[in-house]
Amino acid sequence: MKTVVEALETTVFLLPFKQAILGGLMKNKVFFEGMRDGLPIGLGYFAVAFSLGIVARNAGLTPLQGFIASFFNVASAGEYALFTSMQAAASFLEIAIITLVVNARYLLMSTALTQRFDPKTPLIHRFFIGFGVTDEIFGITIARPGYINPVYNYGALLVAVPLWSLGTSLGIIAGNFLPARVVSALSVALYGMFLAIIVPPAKKNIVIMIAVLVSFAASYACTKLPLVSQLSGGTRTIILTVLISTIVAIIKPIPESDTQMPEANENNKPVIE
Repeated sequence: MKTVVEALETTVFLLPFKQAILGGLMKNKVFFEGMRDGLPIGLGYFAVAFSLGIVARNAGLTPLQGFIASFFNVASAGEYALFTSMQAAASFLEIAIITLVVNARYLLMSTALTQRFDPKTPLIHRFFIGFGVTDEIFGITIARPGYINPVYNYGALLVAVPLWSLGTSLGIIAGNFLPARVVSALSVALYGMFLAIIVPPAKKNIVIMIAVLVSFAASYACTKLPLVSQLSGGTRTIILTVLISTIVAIIKPIPESDTQMPEANENNKPVIE
C-alpha cells in the first residue's frame, strides 16, 4: 500500500514537468510544420527576390541595404514600388504613400486573421504575425483549423523571410557583375511575375479582368494627358490604384458569403503566454 501511495505522490509531483515536456514537444512539432510549409514558399520568394535585386541594383542599393530592405518589406509589389520610386528619386512622402497603398491588402488580411486568434493571445505575438503577413503566409495560416498558433507562423517565417532577403542581396551582387544586356534581360522576369499574379484571378473573375484592363488603359492615358502627365509615376500610380479600386468596390462589392471565415475548432486553442 505504501508503494502505491509513493508512486501516486511521485506521479503527481512529476505531472507539471510531464505537461511542460509534452507542451514543448507539441510546440516543436507545430514549429517544424511551419518550417515545412514555409520552405516551398521561401524558395519561390528567393527566385522573385533575385529579380527584385536587379531592380535594387539599378536603384543604387548595396547587397546589405537590399537585404535590410527586403527583411522589413516582405512584399514583392511593395518592394518593387519602393525600388522603382527610389530609382526615380521620388520624395519620402511619395515612397511612403505608394508603399502603403500597394501593401494595403495586407491590412485586410491581418484584419481577417484577428478573427482566428485565441482571445488570450498576447499582443506581441499578434504584432509579429501581422508583420509577417504575405499572400502565401496568409494562405497557409488561414487554411489550418482552429485558432492561430504563433509558433507555426514563426517556423514558416524563419525559412521564408531569410530566403526572401538573401535573394535580393544575391540579385544585387549578380547585377554588379553581369553585363548590362543580361541585367536588362533579367529585369523582364519581373513583368512575368506580375502577369503571374494578375492573370489567374482575371481568368476566374470577369470583374477583375475588366479592372486590370481599365488600369492598363488609364495608366497609359495618364502619361499622355496634359496635366496628369506632369505628375510623377508614383503619384499617378497612387491616384489610379485608389480611384479604380474604390469604383470597383462600389459597383461590384464582394458578396458577404465569400468573405466569411471558417469557424475555429474549439478543441484547438493554442495560447502562448
